[in-house]
Amino acid sequence: MPITLPETLPAFDVLSKEGVMVMSPDRAAHQDIRPLRIGLLNLMPKKIQTENQFARLIGATPLQIDFQLIRMSEHQTKNTAAEHMEAFYRPFQEVKGEKFDGLIITGAPIEHLRFEDVTYWDELTEVMNWTQTNVHSTFGVCWGGMAMAWHFHRVPKHMLDHKAFGCFRHQNLAPASPYLRGFSDDFIMPVSRWTEMRQADIDNAPGLTTLLTSDESGPCLVDDPCHRALYIINHLEYDSGTLKEEYDRDVANGTPINVPMNYYPDDDPARDPVNRWRSHAHLLYGNWINEIYQSTPFDMAKIGA
Repeated sequence: MPITLPETLPAFDVLSKEGVMVMSPDRAAHQDIRPLRIGLLNLMPKKIQTENQFARLIGATPLQIDFQLIRMSEHQTKNTAAEHMEAFYRPFQEVKGEKFDGLIITGAPIEHLRFEDVTYWDELTEVMNWTQTNVHSTFGVCWGGMAMAWHFHRVPKHMLDHKAFGCFRHQNLAPASPYLRGFSDDFIMPVSRWTEMRQADIDNAPGLTTLLTSDESGPCLVDDPCHRALYIINHLEYDSGTLKEEYDRDVANGTPINVPMNYYPDDDPARDPVNRWRSHAHLLYGNWINEIYQSTPFDMAKIGA
């Protein structure tokens, strides 16, 4: 089954050319089926790139997905055309009376700030509280996951003395978890951040369970069943060239940055990077969608009850 996207959204053409099944809202309205309603609260500067990354993974499942793009109400993005935001995004204050089967809260390049110093923190706390009554399952990604862990459990983020940057081996700590169905015991995942969550802090928060971790970059995927949430602080959604774009940007700007570890063949930036995480990305988000499908109420009014 396809993912439902506006035909004029850039992701519609991108995913169609990749062979992902996409459908216009008009066509979807003529099908006698209840699609899963998944929202993307997009906090990243490059909105279109992030839309494509998550729509690609969400659209690869055998279920029909109604994909909704959400933004913070007052925060104005400087990196995406206003026309795009006006055409495809709705502010949170406009959607907060609605119900969603799933919500993804993305990362944001504001790791150096205290959570409470972020300009839209008050509204984001409203969003996180709203998920407990209006969203069946929430997926916090990178800074978004750290923000949720802080809000609900007071798990702090810690600054690193250098950027965790590259592709690191991760271990599967919970093979029986439905979210890790089909996962290898050991696999590669992209990492790009200046902060970390520490296992000791997670262990001190009742109800949290670490599902994936790395000897090099620490805990990665955390299950929070009491809040019907998952927190992932690394980037399975990244395209093959995303780390390269970040590296090239920093080099061009004169920003001190190490070559992303274990990313380029022989760590040579002159060579094309090889994607070694794509299959696990599809597994994780497919498993998440499947768990939503198996447990969400058919009557959306009952979500959060």
